[in-house]
Amino acid sequence: MRDCLRILGIDPGLNRTGYGVIDCDGARLRIVAAGVIRVPAGDLPQRLKSILAGIGRVIADTQPQRAAVEKVFVNVNPQSTLLLGQARGAAICAAVAAGLEVREHTALQVKQAVVGYGKAGKLQVQSMVQRLLALSALPAADAADALACAICDAHATSHHAGQLLAGTSTRARRSRDAWRALGDRLAIRDRRA
Repeated sequence: MRDCLRILGIDPGLNRTGYGVIDCDGARLRIVAAGVIRVPAGDLPQRLKSILAGIGRVIADTQPQRAAVEKVFVNVNPQSTLLLGQARGAAICAAVAAGLEVREHTALQVKQAVVGYGKAGKLQVQSMVQRLLALSALPAADAADALACAICDAHATSHHAGQLLAGTSTRARRSRDAWRALGDRLAIRDRRA
């Protein structure tokens, strides 16, 4: 792809950190790499070091131009929120140390960009990521979340996608409604399974 932007999406976690790298050329998206960094059990500093090193390796291997990370939401359990924030901090540090701009998106923004519905479930996100990137199989949940974050960032960058997300035209509203309807069908299928 010419003049494309390579974006690293990160879904941080203390047990598993998902990553997804995509190339964005206008409205065209192509997967470069995706996977999960499995963080070994141990004390917190070693786990954070593992996340830092793992994201550093992904950056070295794929050479993204920018990173996108989901903003932390305040969980019912403050301890879990604090631990997730530390894992997120390690991932952000890896990106910043590599000289990448880091952009943050809320879970609502990510789900709206990918599924068209801010309260979409995990299976809906996985299915839409699979469709948007023309993947042969459903991606693992953590990798799908990271890819979704990268897709959201690509959409936020694109002028046309910005109109889609803002819903400023009739065509954009129809497109958003079609995504939402597909998301609803996937949610119904998920509940039946």
